[in-house]
Amino acid sequence: MDIMDKLKILADAAKYDVACTSSGSNRAAKRGALGNAVACGICHSFTADGRCISLLKILLTNKCVYDCAYCVNRRSSDTPRAEFTPEEVAELTIRFYQRNYIEGLFLSSAVIKTPDYTMELLNSALRIVRETYRFNGYIHVKTIPGADEALIRQAGLLADRVSVNIELPSSESLQRLAPEKTKKNILLPMKTVREGIAQRKNELALYRHAKNEPSFAPAGQSTQLIVGATPESDSKIVGLAEGLYGKFKLKRVFYSAYIPTGDPSLPATAPPLLREHRLYQADWLLRFYGYKAGELFSHADENLSLEMDPKCHWAVNNLDKFPIEINRADYLTLLRVPGIGQISAQKIVAARRINKLDFDELKKMRVVLKRAKYFITCDGKTYEKIPLLPEIVAPRLMDKSDTGYTQLALQC
Repeated sequence: MDIMDKLKILADAAKYDVACTSSGSNRAAKRGALGNAVACGICHSFTADGRCISLLKILLTNKCVYDCAYCVNRRSSDTPRAEFTPEEVAELTIRFYQRNYIEGLFLSSAVIKTPDYTMELLNSALRIVRETYRFNGYIHVKTIPGADEALIRQAGLLADRVSVNIELPSSESLQRLAPEKTKKNILLPMKTVREGIAQRKNELALYRHAKNEPSFAPAGQSTQLIVGATPESDSKIVGLAEGLYGKFKLKRVFYSAYIPTGDPSLPATAPPLLREHRLYQADWLLRFYGYKAGELFSHADENLSLEMDPKCHWAVNNLDKFPIEINRADYLTLLRVPGIGQISAQKIVAARRINKLDFDELKKMRVVLKRAKYFITCDGKTYEKIPLLPEIVAPRLMDKSDTGYTQLALQC
């Protein structure tokens, strides 16, 4: 098969792996090497559905020995198959980079023969890119569950970001839809990468010469969860993400709306994209706003509201904590106000050291009052004199423009 025919098949097959993230690592250009890595400079171009297009995003192969019901590349699926050699992956990467089409490589694979055999091929491709072509740019590699720890460590030394897909939110769903995979085999690579990153940090702290040694996954690790293929609630999914951030120190958890595969054991329709978007918003609150997963859900409803974003929903359910006085509230309390993000909260804390703030001052500082005005006072004064009741405030916070069919911006 011609290499371009392979590229068409394996680039299309890779679109189900989500990785819309900045590189997270900096690496300056070196004499005799090709390219560099900039923390904010990799995934700056996105498709209409939010997926990054600045990486060469391919599978090594879509020929798989597994038969996971949710996967379009499963063994029983009637789809065109192709396979790159490690040399072809390296050559494509360098050719695309030299033509300024890409800034880095995202490499994943179906499982050929065994996890170890597949991981060896992935590492071989990365080694050729790094050592033969002296490529110094960004590389993200998806590791294979069940592969030997030594192979995972090799990948961590060759790639900037290393990840393994959990895919399904519970062991029960994994056993039902992907019986050839186990929870242990999925979590073991995460543990190996976590330990490798921690060891590298300790070495840098203790030994000066360690700076000259190869970095280990400097951009950290991530994973992906499929949403809507199984009956797990949003509460279960967000709680799992919170646990992964805490235990494995992940940089990102990605959420991918399930795409129907025609398998009779799975839903015939895809979940609304708005559900995926709400999970990303909740994830943002976990990582940057100090929320806990349990705060975002009530006993009555274990799924995120599709009518308003999670931060607004929490505020409506906790109106006893509002209004807050903008001139006295601490930074973390300010972050709980719908419409006030990190930058606005920092501006408020800095500005009120000089003088008391009123609503006009907040507008001049470009604090968005569309949602915040219901939950704050400025020197004891309110913006609108309305009763702070759920039935009155909630309709004003609903996302009337959300259709669920387009990529939506994260809200504060």
